[in-house]
Amino acid sequence: ASVADILAYIKSVSYPNSKARHIKEASTQITERFNGEVPSGFDDLLSLPGVGRKTANVMEACAFGKAAMPVDTHVFRVSNRIGLTCTTTPEATEKELVRHIPVQLMGKAHHWILLHGRYICTARNPQCSKCGLTSVCDFFSQSALKMELTAINKKRNRKQ
Repeated sequence: ASVADILAYIKSVSYPNSKARHIKEASTQITERFNGEVPSGFDDLLSLPGVGRKTANVMEACAFGKAAMPVDTHVFRVSNRIGLTCTTTPEATEKELVRHIPVQLMGKAHHWILLHGRYICTARNPQCSKCGLTSVCDFFSQSALKMELTAINKKRNRKQ
């Protein structure tokens, strides 16, 4: 298929032009370098056009059943927000999570954190009242403390 043919199928995704080009280039390399088989090794996956750490980890975890921790925006934000990590980059978050999550749970843990971030611990309006992690969540603890201090200050202001 040409890049234009691929683009027709993926035009609704973000950055469709570069993704169509990467799909074409990666397909060519998979055919030529890997005899038409998608490689299962992390470094081989990273060598393909358009494949970064997150995609390579997704492939390892989801397609090949390996213990891998893909870190997208949800996993990065939630891990730092609730206190699983205290990192500044997705790669640092990945390494920290890998150190602490048992190998047999890693693929599931990625999905748990991702879905928690997508539906409960959302970026702009976290649904703390629906969350089962509030007893161990740094964000909730800090928010509860702020609300307490605000209530105390309001009472003091009314008395004055």
